[in-house]
Amino acid sequence: MTSFRRRLRRPVLLGPSAAVLLLAAAGCSTTDTHASITVPTPTPEAAAYCRALHKELPKTVAGQERNDPGPKSELTAGWGDGAIVLRCGVDRPAKMDDPMAKGAEANGVNWLLEQPEDAGPRFTTTYRKAYVEVSLSTAYAHDISPLAAFAAAVKKTVPSSI
Repeated sequence: MTSFRRRLRRPVLLGPSAAVLLLAAAGCSTTDTHASITVPTPTPEAAAYCRALHKELPKTVAGQERNDPGPKSELTAGWGDGAIVLRCGVDRPAKMDDPMAKGAEANGVNWLLEQPEDAGPRFTTTYRKAYVEVSLSTAYAHDISPLAAFAAAVKKTVPSSI
């Protein structure tokens, strides 16, 4: 058993071919920089608003470049590597029936706040003819400023329901 311990203490040196093989395998990893999300299935009316919204969305949000998640859809968009994800045409959240639900306002657009477990905040527009959901990573746990980037596009393309 002592000889086994001695072998553990010795550093393992790789030959040139083994090191190249190890680096090549690391370079071939299948990490996907696009997040994968569920595409909503809105009514035809809501889908039309969502398609219009998709055309108006900003190229950057909170310093994050546009990087749409898969599968590609006019109902979804993303920024960063899943840091900010927008889905348009989602169902009305049940939380909207809660009179104690928390909300926020960003540049004239009202949002319902939900805080899923082990995830960053999720916001859904209120008083609009299509529900727009924005999920933020935990990096934005106490920061709703990314919502301001969506206000102009939402106001322009998704009419108020009141």
